[in-house]
Order: sequence, then C-alpha cells, then structure tokens
Amino acid sequence: MTEENKKLWQSVLSEIELSISKANFNMWFKDTFINKQEEGTIFVGVPNVFVKDWLINKYHKNILKSLRSFGEHIHAVEYLVIKPEGKRELPKENTNESHSELPLQDFYINKEDNLNSKYTFDNFVVGPFNELAYAAAQAIIKRTAIYNPLFIYGGTGHGKTHLVQAVGNHVKNSGQGKKIYYLTSEKFTLDLMNSIQGGTANQFKEKYRRYDLLIVDDIQFFAGKQKTEEEFFHLFNSFYDNNKQIIFSSDKHPNFIVGLEDRLKSRLNSGMIVEIPKPDLESRIQIFKTKSRMLGFSLSAEIIEYLASSVEGNIRELEGVLNSIICQSKLKGRDLTITEIKDLIKNNLKPKKNSSIKEVIKTIAEFYGITEEEIYEKTRKKTVVKPRQVVMYILREDFDVSYPTIGEKLGGKDHTTVMHSCEKIKEDIKTDSSLIRELSQIRSMLT
Repeated sequence: MTEENKKLWQSVLSEIELSISKANFNMWFKDTFINKQEEGTIFVGVPNVFVKDWLINKYHKNILKSLRSFGEHIHAVEYLVIKPEGKRELPKENTNESHSELPLQDFYINKEDNLNSKYTFDNFVVGPFNELAYAAAQAIIKRTAIYNPLFIYGGTGHGKTHLVQAVGNHVKNSGQGKKIYYLTSEKFTLDLMNSIQGGTANQFKEKYRRYDLLIVDDIQFFAGKQKTEEEFFHLFNSFYDNNKQIIFSSDKHPNFIVGLEDRLKSRLNSGMIVEIPKPDLESRIQIFKTKSRMLGFSLSAEIIEYLASSVEGNIRELEGVLNSIICQSKLKGRDLTITEIKDLIKNNLKPKKNSSIKEVIKTIAEFYGITEEEIYEKTRKKTVVKPRQVVMYILREDFDVSYPTIGEKLGGKDHTTVMHSCEKIKEDIKTDSSLIRELSQIRSMLT
C-alpha cells in the first residue's frame, strides 16, 4: 500500500468510525486497506468474503461518500478479497479450521469470454419473483433466438447478472462450439473509444461480430453516448439479421432509460422483456434455504421464517445477513440461538419506509429526467405535472404522509390539490399499463 493510499484510507476510517459502533467498526473494517487506484476507481482489500459482502450491502454508500469528500476524481469502489500487507495465511496444518472452511465457489473469471464460473443454473434460486425470467432464459438455451433480444431488468442485487451469465455458461458447456462473450456496457464503450483512438475500428467490429451469443450487462449506461449507441445499433442489427442471440440486462425497462436513442429503444423492445422484482416472502424463504444448504450450514425453519419476514432486501442483502450469521457461528464455535440472531441483525435491518421526502422527490425527478427544483415550481408543463403527481401519490400511498404535509413540503400547495393529484394517479393506473410499470420501477429504486 502506497503512502498516499494509506493516508487516504486512514482518513476514511476516521470518518466512518465516528458514525458506527466500536464493535461494528472493529468487526467489519479491521484489516481493510486500499489496494490500488485505477481511473477513479478505488480497490479496497478485505480479509474475506463475509467482510466484502457486508461492506457492499451495509457500508458501501458511506465508504464512497467519504472517499469522494477526499478526492473529486473518485467515482467508484470495488472490493477485493486479499490479505493486507504484512499479513499471511497460516499453513492449514497449524490451524483448526482446515475442515470448517465454507465451501465457497471459485470466483475465477475466464479471460476469453468474461464469464464467471460460479454463475450457473444449478445455484440459481427460482421463486415466484423471478420464475418468468428463468423460464425465458431456459427457452433460449433450448432454441436460439426464440426471444431476440432477451431483455432482463430489475434493481441491484435481484439476480440479473447471475441469470444472464448462467445462460452463457450453459451454452459454453453444452458442446455446441458456440462463441460466447459477456461484457458490461462500460467495457463496450471503452473498447470502442480505444479502437477509435488507435485507428483499429475495423478490428473492433470484427471482434464482436464473430460471437454467437453476446451478453451485455447494465445497458442503461449507453444512454447519452451517441457514438457508442450508433456503433451498437449496427452491431445489434448484424446479430439479429444472422439469427445470433443477444441478451441484455438493465436496472430499468428500456422505455424508461432517459437519453437512449429511440431507434435503439425500438430494437430493445423487439424481443422479450422480463422484470426481476425484489424477492417476495416465499422467494426469500427459498433463498435462505438454498443458500444456507449450498454453504453447508443448517438453519431451523423458525429462524428461516424469521429472517425471511424481517429482511426484505435484495438477494445480496439476504446473502449478507446469512454470511454474518455464519461468521458469528464460526467465531462462537456453535449455532446461534434465535435470540442471538435477532440481536445480530436488528441494527442492520433496513426500515420498510426509511426514505425521506427529499429522497423520494430526488428519485422520482431523476427517473423522469427533470430537476428536483422543477418539482417545487409552480408550472403546468406536462413534463413536470405528472412527476409531481407521482411524488404526491407515492408519499401518500407508500409512506402515509398526510395531505397537508405533502402540500407543505412541495412548495406550500393546498391539501385539496394534493388529494386531486393522488386521485388522478389512482384513476390513471386503472387503464395505463405504462404508468403501472413506472410506479413499479420507482418503488424498486426507493427500496
């Protein structure tokens, strides 16, 4: 660790230490360090996968916010499971843990196709919340291009990447000899920019057109990148015309990706579009059962039901809670009681309605591509009226905020105006399927 990285991380830790308990700080931040910095991304070294998952699920926003306060060039944080400098693993024969290590899967990523071998259908948990997406994925591995493209969208941690890579790994291991490639939209953009600067645009085109299955993750980041969208539009047409399968993932429906060209939206809408929402109760029970079994860890039915009803987050958050329980069990050398588990997670549960009014307004404004200030303005522009009505409706229906309070917070509007807006949205959702999808997306972003 360089002296610069050491000082930066020490500053971050000093700030975080003030906002959490000493016990949590010692448990989750001990032996963490900055491994390296690359193009605005900070790579934080952590001692094990438990700490990695917990930092991602619980403290990521705080870490990123603190890092940005010390360096405006910093825009992302990644976590690497490695030992800090000066530390080393004890030989197995000198420890008592050689037979109690968790059977965690290999995180190896193949450099030729970018597929992660841990993402398979065998360890993909299917429940009511994702069964349609799973069925669509199964259909295209049985019959190529039956849905082309397959577009899967949903919030962070809902299992999109796992599912699309599971398709890639299945086709790869099927013996069909097909060429598969997985990448993020950011990687595609970077490759394109490098090819333009290096005068190798033709090689770039040839590189991507030789694949039989192309999987593009987080396609929402294409928005606003005109040259990238243009090049990808032509690549898409080439795949489609040659009956080659394309799979996309995104955090939202293509129609709601602000800044994406209409012709590309049209192409994305031409196949099968499936949402993976947040796991429902039945699915959360299944996730806890399956994940604990995969890790060789036993949980009673009582504990699983308690966890599933108490932790209403995404799959990553569920896994983070499970990892914390396993970690504590290993430290204590025994199974935790239900009381201990309740004490362990009660301070880490996300309140069901923890978003502030300002956060709701910010989220909805960003969703519709307008500024927060416009929500408060006295204007009848259609581009603002609808988002403002949605804000009022969500605050009333989802957060039980009173009509007068909503009116006061949105620039001193009369409570009858708020009531009218809420009733307007209630009536519109009876006939407007697009509005229903928009509300679903917004709710997903807020949770």
